[in-house]
Amino acid sequence: MSGGPDINGSEVAELETSLGHVFDDKSLLLSALTHPSLAGLKGGRGLGTYERLEFLGDRVLGLIVAEMLYRTFPQEDEGALARRFAELVRRESIARISAAIGLGRHLRLAASEAGSGGRDNPALLADAGEAVIAALYLDGGLEAARRFVEPAWRPLVAEEISPPQDAKTALQEWAQGQGLALPAYALASTAGPAHEPRFVVEVRVEGHGKATGSGKSKRAAEQAAAAAILARIDPDGFKP
Repeated sequence: MSGGPDINGSEVAELETSLGHVFDDKSLLLSALTHPSLAGLKGGRGLGTYERLEFLGDRVLGLIVAEMLYRTFPQEDEGALARRFAELVRRESIARISAAIGLGRHLRLAASEAGSGGRDNPALLADAGEAVIAALYLDGGLEAARRFVEPAWRPLVAEEISPPQDAKTALQEWAQGQGLALPAYALASTAGPAHEPRFVVEVRVEGHGKATGSGKSKRAAEQAAAAAILARIDPDGFKP
């Protein structure tokens, strides 16, 4: 789809096939694909963007994934389920699914946004992915959203044989167990283009120095830093 207001029927049909749903209200899908950069431009004025839908889609996705985990892992306690849930609904996971269905090529972007790599921007793909889930929910109810989310997320669920360990949580618990102050995180630097940033974060633990970690998001960099310092100060206590 281009930056204009018209919907290309063949492209919509292609995306609807990927989503497993034919929209009665095509404007919902159009809004879910429209970046805020287009809203104020000629031809885009008055169109909805994905911002409000993104808010709703986050909640719909959370409900469906939580139910999937509840049914899939009946023997796990709340903590283990929560760790799985956090991994599955984070922006990186949503962007991964969005990329897998080719959502980027359907996005409606201003020329400047498209020219700067917006169609491959993980943050933008995550936002639009949540918006599309909301559009499915509004047009076809929870079952329409579920028909897309469950098969799309099932391979990600299967990747984690055991609950993912959260290095930040493990480090915090270790520090508290030692009677130390909570670990302190600081953003050391950012680099790279807007669509593929690289964050470097430093973590300090009282009496144990510091370590750094990097990642495509600040959260990922914090996790890497926590894992790095844990590997040094408590090598047997945390196995990423």
